[in-house]
Amino acid sequence: MTTELLAPPVRGTQVFVPELVYFEPNALEYPKGQRIHEWAQKEGLPIRITPSHNRITNLPGESDLEKYRIAKRTLVVGIRKTLKFDTSKPSAEYAIPIATGCMAHCHYCYLQTTLGAKPYIRVYVNTDDILKAAQGYIDERAPEITRFEAACTSDPVGLEHISGSLKEYIEFMGQQPLARLRFVTKFHHVDPLLDAKHNGHTRFRFSVNADYVIKNFEPSTSSFHERIEAAGKVAKAGYPLGFIIAPIIWHEGWEDGYAELLTKLKETLPPEATADLTFELIQHRFTKTAKTIIQQRYPKTKLEMDEEKRKYKWGRWGQGKYVYPDEQANALREFITERIFENFPESKIEYFT
Repeated sequence: MTTELLAPPVRGTQVFVPELVYFEPNALEYPKGQRIHEWAQKEGLPIRITPSHNRITNLPGESDLEKYRIAKRTLVVGIRKTLKFDTSKPSAEYAIPIATGCMAHCHYCYLQTTLGAKPYIRVYVNTDDILKAAQGYIDERAPEITRFEAACTSDPVGLEHISGSLKEYIEFMGQQPLARLRFVTKFHHVDPLLDAKHNGHTRFRFSVNADYVIKNFEPSTSSFHERIEAAGKVAKAGYPLGFIIAPIIWHEGWEDGYAELLTKLKETLPPEATADLTFELIQHRFTKTAKTIIQQRYPKTKLEMDEEKRKYKWGRWGQGKYVYPDEQANALREFITERIFENFPESKIEYFT
C-alpha cells in the first residue's frame, strides 16, 4: 500500500506586524494612540519614544541596506501637524493624509525617492483634525464634488488592522454629499472595511499587473489571486470598484502577460464588480535619483532603467522622468485598452499616463 504525499497548504499573505514601534509622547493622549500602544504591548513589540515622527535615528542594522529593511518594518505613531493637503492629479483633487510609508518592497515605487532617508511607516492619530481640514476643502469647492486620494504616500489597507483610520475616512465621506474617497491597494486584508457605511462614496481600487511584474518587482504584497478575491468581496459590499494597472512594463511577452491579466479578471470577478468599473493605466517611469536608490536597495533587481531606451519627459517644478518612447507607449496603451474593452465593454478608462 502506498501513501500519497499531500502538498503543504499555501500560506496566505500575513498582515503586517512591525519589529519596532515608536510613539510621539503626545500621540498617547489620543484614543487611537492609546489603542495602538495597547496593541503593540499585546504583540510583545519593542516600544520606544521619539520627539518627532519625522526624525527617527539610530535604527538597528550593520549596513545601509540592512537599516533600510529594518526601517520598512518600523512603525512610528505620531500627530500630523501639516493639514494643508497636496493636490493629487489626475486621480483626485487632493491627497488626504492617513499614513506615510509602506511595508511592501515594490522595486519601482516612487516612495523610494519621495521618502528618501525616511522609509519607516508613520500613522497619524489626530484623524479628527485631518477630517476637519477635509471638510474645509469640501466647503470651499461646493457645489462641486471634491475627490480625495488616500493612498498617495502609503497603502492604507495594509495598516488598517493597526490604525482603523481608513474606515473612519470611508464613513466620514459616506456622510458627505459633495465628497468622494479613493484609494488603491496591493493587499487583500479588506474584511475590516466590508461593513463600513460608505454610501457608495468610496472607490476601492486594486493595483494589478502581469504575472512577470508581480513576481519580479512586488515582494511583500498579496498575490494576484488574493487581490482579486478581495476585489470580489469589496464589490459584494457595494463599493464602486476600480483597477490600476501600474506600472505597465515593457518586457518579453508583455502582450500575453497583459492579455492574460484581463482575461483572469473577467473570469474571476463576480457580476457586481463590473457594474461601475474603472481602470487607470500608468506606464513605468523613473528619475535618475530613483534609479540610483533602487539599485542600492535592490541590487539584484531585473527592473529595466536604461536612459538610452527611454524618452525624457519634463514634469512639474522642472523635474523630469524617463518614460517609454512614443511608439512603445502608444503600443502599450492601444493593446491594453483594446483588451479592457473586449473583456469589460461597459467599463471606463480614466486615464493613461
